[in-house]
Amino acid sequence: MINVEKSDNGLWVVTLDRTDKANALTSVMLSELIAIMQDAHAARGLILTGRGKVFSAGADLEEAAKGLAVSPLWEELSAAVAALPCLSIAALNGTLAGGANGMALACDLRIAVPTAKFFYPVMKLGYMPQPSDVVRMKNLIGSSRAKMILAAGQKVLAEEALSWGLIDRIVAPDALLDTASELLQDSLAADPEIAKGIIQSCR
Repeated sequence: MINVEKSDNGLWVVTLDRTDKANALTSVMLSELIAIMQDAHAARGLILTGRGKVFSAGADLEEAAKGLAVSPLWEELSAAVAALPCLSIAALNGTLAGGANGMALACDLRIAVPTAKFFYPVMKLGYMPQPSDVVRMKNLIGSSRAKMILAAGQKVLAEEALSWGLIDRIVAPDALLDTASELLQDSLAADPEIAKGIIQSCR
């Protein structure tokens, strides 16, 4: 359900592939993603994306009802993404919902297709959001807009997400991975220590 492609130039492409469930995440998938991100310290650049028309619907509903929605695995995953020494890009092939926001927020850059929607319905569902998700969201878009998503439960369309700074670029679906790869070219070609130093200084 998670595919990893590794290129000779150090580019890793991590793809969520559970299209029959809108790439909803199970505890097994979260644990696998954490392990992948820990291994990806060997990568020179990383793209996180999904297959199909939805990036991720968040927690698998059956497992959410059994406690996955408040599992520490979400924080472990976002921390593992944020700790990557290389440039990381969330290439959002569609809607991003719920706890899946965390790993995208932890990436250095976020690009999305025009039809993508962004929402995090914790107020409606009766859960607290992951603490680091709130911090990263506020840092990107400010307190009021974070409240629009987390407290008012608003779904934000791609154009508005771009104007807020929640995403960095809107890209046609057929150009999504190519654009992400292009954004990584300088980093992949640079001296690894220089690349790491520049990336770390910008975080």
